[in-house]
Amino acid sequence: MDAKPEVVNEPSAPQGNQRAFVVTHRLILSIAVPMTLAYLTTPLLGLTDTAVVGQFGDPALLGGLAAGAIIFDLVFASFNFLRSGTTGLVAQAYGRGDARAEQAWFWRAYAVSLVSGGLLLAAAPLIAFLGAWFIDGEAAVTEALRTYVLIRLLSAPMALANYAILGYVLGRGEGMRGLFLQIVLNGCNIALSVWFGLGLGWGIEGVAWGTVCGEAVAFLVGTTMVMRRFARLPRPRRSELLDATALREMFAVNRDIMIRSFVLLSAFALFARQGAQLGTLTLAVNAVLLNFFLVAGYFLDGFATAAEQLAGRAVGARQRQSFVDAVRLSSLWGFVMAGLAALAMLGFGNGIVAIMTTAQEVRAGAAVYLPWAAFTAASGVLAFQMDGVYIGATWSRDMRNMMLLSFALFVVALIALPQWWGNHGLWAALHVFLIARGLSLTAVLPGRIRRTFATP
Repeated sequence: MDAKPEVVNEPSAPQGNQRAFVVTHRLILSIAVPMTLAYLTTPLLGLTDTAVVGQFGDPALLGGLAAGAIIFDLVFASFNFLRSGTTGLVAQAYGRGDARAEQAWFWRAYAVSLVSGGLLLAAAPLIAFLGAWFIDGEAAVTEALRTYVLIRLLSAPMALANYAILGYVLGRGEGMRGLFLQIVLNGCNIALSVWFGLGLGWGIEGVAWGTVCGEAVAFLVGTTMVMRRFARLPRPRRSELLDATALREMFAVNRDIMIRSFVLLSAFALFARQGAQLGTLTLAVNAVLLNFFLVAGYFLDGFATAAEQLAGRAVGARQRQSFVDAVRLSSLWGFVMAGLAALAMLGFGNGIVAIMTTAQEVRAGAAVYLPWAAFTAASGVLAFQMDGVYIGATWSRDMRNMMLLSFALFVVALIALPQWWGNHGLWAALHVFLIARGLSLTAVLPGRIRRTFATP
């Protein structure tokens, strides 16, 4: 590896124990199917939280939950590099057949996650204050937002550690283990949120406490799983864990992914804020419909995860054809899933909205804007797939730059389109953002492949 941070995206030098492999539909599905099921438990959590709070029939509580979740996600997703960066680096080590490096990448990410989580926990009051200021909603919305964020941030160290654990598992292509961890996390979260929120009558506080408890259970289970595996393997030396070149590589890759994740969540935060400026009802309607976008995204994320692992593995093994096949086959399946997701949301969306909220005005508004939410699957599929490829290959600088370009286009659309078409224009701006991300990354791909797999 080159020791300079600005060129860490280039592949490591060839090694004698590289693992040649052939990418097939079966291999893609062996990773994508369990991870699609795993990721679908996350929007089910969002749907459950919305449904629990929605039973109180108060649009302000729904808006506060949505705004609080966005602020929370804006903070936590900025640390998504602990999952995605770990996946790419572990996958490349797996492709080289370097088991000690796999462990080393995990331990580095795990340590960063615990330290970062502690800092977020200490900054909780400031984060809640800034979140309320940014959303700038009505008083009732602001109060619900603060309550939700302050409680959920108690899980920060455990939640970030869970990112590192999942990243390690996915880097090795272990889709079934990933499914198990997500079922533990979100299954506990859903059950406890319903119990605390409705059974005990805690409302939005119960939803937040359910999430904290779910993260704690998943942290204990995931850490135990990884420790038991490592107990049977040779441990990396301390000098390997603190290797300066590896640390520079990790921080350079993670820096770019962090910027990319922060900009991505900033786009959705701006989307929510613009909805809030259009009124509490519009904020609540968009909050409900954004769950459909999340559902579409998690349908696509399974195949993006397959692209991550196989692209990273191919880079580590120096297998150009395997890389190209991974991009082609995972994208093909991604487009198939995008079409199915869009059709399902168009067909069943209104019924799902009726389950999520009892507020008639929210149901009526959601019916008007449902097609915009349904077609986010089609407009976003290429962005999801290219993100997976670039994360696996650790081409983080290119991913960051194309995200910044797409965000600039989104801001222009966000300023112009809602002035003409109101909330329709707001949703149109979101589609501009998704399409720009996919096309820009695809345009850069051929040149990056040539440079990465060029014969030394």
